[in-house]
Amino acid sequence: MDRLTIPEAAEVLGVTQSAVWQRIKRATIHHEKDSDDKTYVFIEPPVTKTNKVSDASPDGLRDALFRAMQEQVETLKREVEDWKEEARRKDTIIMTMAQRIPELEPASEPREEPVSASEGEGKEEVPPEGERRVSWWRRLFGP
Repeated sequence: MDRLTIPEAAEVLGVTQSAVWQRIKRATIHHEKDSDDKTYVFIEPPVTKTNKVSDASPDGLRDALFRAMQEQVETLKREVEDWKEEARRKDTIIMTMAQRIPELEPASEPREEPVSASEGEGKEEVPPEGERRVSWWRRLFGP
């Protein structure tokens, strides 16, 4: 374990000194005070600066991530345009249909008045002579 001062530990861990103090206060990091009342922190060697894994080309990685983000933004922009175009088409269809509604002719025959449940109870509809009533599924699928 490496014995580091608070500023050294903060630099190695990549956090602020107050964050290291908070870890000491919560007892989540091993520490000790010497006779001069100076606090030291113990850090496992894999976390120290000398053993950190460094990227050979941080700029290359940053550039790759930036390009990927730009491509994602462009994809999202295209999707937004597609959605806008679809909304325009739907608006055109709705406007065309709304303009045609007044053009439709009213029904030539007046509608029959609806029969309430109490009026129609007990009365069976009898088809006129010579006319047989066919169920809907026979009309749909044939005889």
